[in-house]
Amino acid sequence: MRTIRPVMHATVSTITLRRKFPVRPAHPERNCWGCDRYCAADAMLCGNGSERTQHPVELFGDDWLSDVADERFHPPA
Repeated sequence: MRTIRPVMHATVSTITLRRKFPVRPAHPERNCWGCDRYCAADAMLCGNGSERTQHPVELFGDDWLSDVADERFHPPA
C-alpha cells in the first residue's frame, strides 16, 4: 500500500509494510501483541492499555493455529 503525506509544501512517498505475525515466538511473554509495533512488555509505546496483549500461543497453547484453521474451514454446526 502506498501513501503520500504532505510535509512542508512537499510530498513524501512512503511504502507501508506489514510485519509477518510470528506463529511460535521463542519468548512471547517479552512483547505486547496488541498492534504491529510488538513493543517490549516493560516499555509499551502505543498506549494500548496498562497491560500487554498476550500472544495466542500463551492463551490457547502451541496448537492455536490449527484450532483457528479448523474453525475457519469447518464451522461449528
